[in-house]
Amino acid sequence: MEPELLALEVRVREAVDLCNRLQVDNQALRQRLAMLENENRQLQGKIDSAASQLEQLLNAATPG
Repeated sequence: MEPELLALEVRVREAVDLCNRLQVDNQALRQRLAMLENENRQLQGKIDSAASQLEQLLNAATPG
């Protein structure tokens, strides 16, 4: 009985360690996702601005 309990204890500790590592990884991924979403918003703003400027240039160059 003792060896089975020791083996179970080892497996439980491994499971707890894995959960802790996954929790840390998950937090890091959430932070990275937030950073990338922010960067994406900034880049989309730049794209929108460039598209607007291009449209203005095209409208100014077209004889009306």
